[in-house]
Amino acid sequence: MTTNYTSFNLNGRPAAAECRPDTTLLEWLRAHKRLTGTKEGCAEGDCGACTILLSKQDGSGFAAVNSCIISIGQVEGRSIVTVEGLSAEKVHPIQDAMAQNGSSQCGFCTPGIVVSLAGLLSENADPSESQIHDSLAGNLCRCTGYKPIVEAAKSVAKSGVTAIPPVESKHALASLINSSGGVFHRPASLKDFFAARAANPQAIIVAGATDLGVALAEHESAWPIAIWTGGVKELRTITEDEGHWHFGAAVTWTEILETTKNAYPSLAILLRRFGSTQIRNMGTIGGNIGTASPIGDGPPALIALGAAITLASDRGEHSMPLEDFFLDYRKTALHEDEIIKSVTVPKPAPGQHFRVWKISKRYDQDISTVCGAFNLTIRDGMIASARIAFGGMAATSRRVPTAEAALIGKPVSDAAFASAADAIRAAFKPLSDWRGTSDYRSQVAGNLAIRLGAELNGEPVEVMA
Repeated sequence: MTTNYTSFNLNGRPAAAECRPDTTLLEWLRAHKRLTGTKEGCAEGDCGACTILLSKQDGSGFAAVNSCIISIGQVEGRSIVTVEGLSAEKVHPIQDAMAQNGSSQCGFCTPGIVVSLAGLLSENADPSESQIHDSLAGNLCRCTGYKPIVEAAKSVAKSGVTAIPPVESKHALASLINSSGGVFHRPASLKDFFAARAANPQAIIVAGATDLGVALAEHESAWPIAIWTGGVKELRTITEDEGHWHFGAAVTWTEILETTKNAYPSLAILLRRFGSTQIRNMGTIGGNIGTASPIGDGPPALIALGAAITLASDRGEHSMPLEDFFLDYRKTALHEDEIIKSVTVPKPAPGQHFRVWKISKRYDQDISTVCGAFNLTIRDGMIASARIAFGGMAATSRRVPTAEAALIGKPVSDAAFASAADAIRAAFKPLSDWRGTSDYRSQVAGNLAIRLGAELNGEPVEVMA
């Protein structure tokens, strides 16, 4: 179905956006609907002032997202709740608690904080303090500090809050939105995707838009013709077999975190750090890999785990180890007519020890200075296999075979990990920038191997990462 507008539900009522589909949702809410409770702060998805609730694609509830970097075309058929919608009939309990507890001063950040916490409480009526902090990691407050905000969330949690029911769309989803000079394709299958791409080879491919949306929000780019991957059923699947998970390229990091967190606790910590709740709810595994950033946090961990990537076109599909996908700075093995279809991640095996550490200036939501991932198999005190990968140290995320060789066949000893640290430092000549000098990066990268050895030997580790 083709339309000249985008249809969705806004605060419980049908709405239609008669504007270019690459208009950001924030711009439309503020300029067209005058819903100015949703604020514009950073316009990059960092501060959380623009947070709204967007219904999940499976209809199971709502997820907090940044409206500043999501386009109108991406919300076709979904339900949206802004801060005004939370209190359409009466003040939401979290709003009341924030007011009663003195949790707001200048108030600019407050709507986004309220919406984020309402989203958390609609999913989890009794969140732990760490879960509250996690939900607020993408919301910046410069005035009050977070203690009274967290106290307000705790007080509401004790009273119990029911879920916010999404309003189901009553119309068939548009497969093509052509409005005000912008075209937004929403294919439902790979076959439809390849057809749209063949007809529009110049089209911008949009996944979660957590990267592309930044330039869009800052008016540095536009999407005259876009093709969205989020509705392609083959790209939205999660399947598993005895030894692997298979994640479609349009699966979000939130979904990957929920799937893998018990199996790989260290990976779960990384995923919670390299994107806020709002970003994880939109950002996809395929998009993260496809940008081929040398400081992307997903690839080092996935390479160390032995992940494989499947590429597809209308000619067929083929798979390769993820480490072979990255050729040079921002250059990959993806052909012009191909798309990342899925990523296969091995499940833990007996004797496996996996750690990944991100070193950055801020703990939450910051770009890595160094990201190091280690995947060892230990049998009878001996290292039987090793996969080590780093990001932030070269033009691409890549393995360190010399460091792996320094460990394989060796006992779990300080000497073995000191040798691995030396091999890591010798393998890279990292650049210097405002995040860290070359010498700092080399020292830290080697230190992570020493830290791993200390942890495996049960020694106290004083290094923070």
